Amino acid sequence: MPDPAARNAYRIEDLAHRTRTTVRTIRAYQDRGLLPRPERRGRANLYCEAHVTRLHQIAHLLDRGYTLASIKELLDAWDTGRGLGGVLGLVTEVEGPWTDERPDRITRADLDARFGGTPDDDAVTEAVELGVLERIDGDPDTFLVPSPQELAVAAELYAAGVPLPAIVGHLRELRGQVEHIAARFLEFTTEYVFARYLDDPGHRTDAHAAEAASLVRRLRPLAQQTMDAELARAMRMLATRHLRSHLGAETLDVEPAGARCVTLPVETIDAVERLVGRQHVSEFVALAAEREVRARALDRISSGGVPDTGVREAP
Repeated sequence: MPDPAARNAYRIEDLAHRTRTTVRTIRAYQDRGLLPRPERRGRANLYCEAHVTRLHQIAHLLDRGYTLASIKELLDAWDTGRGLGGVLGLVTEVEGPWTDERPDRITRADLDARFGGTPDDDAVTEAVELGVLERIDGDPDTFLVPSPQELAVAAELYAAGVPLPAIVGHLRELRGQVEHIAARFLEFTTEYVFARYLDDPGHRTDAHAAEAASLVRRLRPLAQQTMDAELARAMRMLATRHLRSHLGAETLDVEPAGARCVTLPVETIDAVERLVGRQHVSEFVALAAEREVRARALDRISSGGVPDTGVREAP
């Protein structure tokens, strides 16, 4: 009667066929310590389902862009009898989309039409280098658009008169700055949130990895929300300052409903700007005037007079 265990035992050639790899690759993984040694039975080296699973895991991580060295570190850190399900789930969560935006496709003809109707191969090449467009194998006339919003912004800027080289240069500069902000946000969350999962071997269980993946899902939108709020604040402040600098320092603010515009000497406004900064000039002048009015009213009351209410008796 055949041994039941032998039904899940593989010679190296069978293992290579089962996992769609090669004998040479399997031996190379063993030499690197990525794959456990086979069991020796008589004169044969036999592999089991655990080797099949490990080869699938290695292939999965290679497809995600990990090097063999980083895969070994990952396997060494997590291969302590607790399995890789949790950490692979965490990897999937981190490497998944960080936006609700869905990729789209665009033909070369539609692309040219959105940017003036004249083909520009250099601009397309730069867009592919930046990842704004991705080529599709077997279909040279169609591109994948990972972020349709980003492409739409470029098209709007072009329609407004911004030349393509300037748009590309702006994106390159912006990307570097945004990546710096993203790195700082990652350092911040790692220090205060994820350090215990990364540094404490006691937290390297499937349960803790699942908890960390859940935290990634919760914290992922925070970076976007923070950027949106801070960008809106900065754009309003800088755009207002830019507009005032071009309209003249005499202009304090857009006149709100019920307010009256008061002309002040340029020298006075310059002095207030040096004291409190340009963005606080209007508020400072209003508060200073209000304080002066209240001080005069208090002086009249303390001297036995009647505060001026602004109402005059008829002569």
